[in-house]
Amino acid sequence: MIRRRALLLATACALLACGLPLLAQEGGLAPQVPATKIPSVGMPGLIQELVLSGSELEVRPRDPKDPLVLRIARVSPHGSDFRYDLEFVGLEPGTYDLRDGLRRKDGTPIETSAGAPGSLPAIPVEVRSVLQPGIVKPHPPSDLDVPGFGGYRTVLVAAGVLWIAGLLVILLGWRRRRRAEIAEQRPATLAERLRPLVERALAGELSREQRSQLELSLVAYWRRKLDLEHERPAALLGRLREHPEAGPLLSSLEAWLHMPSPPRNIDVTGLLAPYRNLPPDAVPELDLQSPEPPAGNARAAGR
Repeated sequence: MIRRRALLLATACALLACGLPLLAQEGGLAPQVPATKIPSVGMPGLIQELVLSGSELEVRPRDPKDPLVLRIARVSPHGSDFRYDLEFVGLEPGTYDLRDGLRRKDGTPIETSAGAPGSLPAIPVEVRSVLQPGIVKPHPPSDLDVPGFGGYRTVLVAAGVLWIAGLLVILLGWRRRRRAEIAEQRPATLAERLRPLVERALAGELSREQRSQLELSLVAYWRRKLDLEHERPAALLGRLREHPEAGPLLSSLEAWLHMPSPPRNIDVTGLLAPYRNLPPDAVPELDLQSPEPPAGNARAAGR
């Protein structure tokens, strides 16, 4: 009798063990997380070997404000259904239904009615809090304007900008001073360029070749200015001696060229008056670095 009762009890347990998964699959019972594995806030929870009917499921796109994070750790076919390992992390204590975070990959709606073909049962989970009752959750910080200046990187960038700006100021200032020095050293007019040459000629510091070159340079300038390019040298010199602007300086240079000691009381300012408003490079032939006269003026030099 005792053996018969033990056999019946074992048979009932076996039938119950086989029927529970079928009831859960049909919506009679919802899968539960074992009480010993209920996670706390921020700790992962896991449901393994959960068979759900219908097409394959996937996790819905998560809203940053959702209090639960859900992930499908593993999925495998189970006949016409699928077997899942679901992992979740609760950000706030409470009871949640993991079914709310799932959707079907083929886009078909999830059926939740009990007994309907392919219906999805509730998947309730619980997330516990490790805080003692009565502890108030702090308020979220209010939005404030963060000061824009500050930090090691900002200081480095500002120092680099200031260093580059200082270098540019130094370079630009040096270039500006250099240009001013060159401008001061450079004669502003042709008269200023001619004055030291004429004074050196009066003092006898120019050689005969250099005085000839100075005279020929002025002759070339007045020939171009008065459009006398086709005049013969003899006629050209005669017309230039009679010209009111070209004549005074050219005649004086010609006289000094043949005088052993030129006179001292010469009005150099009056001789250079026609050249006062001309640029310093108006006579490009005016170059006394070489004592030899220009080759183009050799014919005029042999007059």
